[in-house]
Amino acid sequence: MAAGQLARPGGPVDHIAAAHHSTPANVALSWLLHRSDVVLPIPGTSKVAHLEENLAASRLRLSDAELAELDAAA
Repeated sequence: MAAGQLARPGGPVDHIAAAHHSTPANVALSWLLHRSDVVLPIPGTSKVAHLEENLAASRLRLSDAELAELDAAA
């Protein structure tokens, strides 16, 4: 996630985040949550605000086209 097409400024994650009025981190977490029913990302945090932001990723609904765009750039 931290390299390549996904992470570049103005890349797919940034565009999708802007379309959802969300953050790139939420888009990345939401995408990871959609990728597998048996793998669960566990982001660390030291602030309650970050924890709340991470939880919001589970409510972010990415379209099939957005998921495909992220998969293609991965």
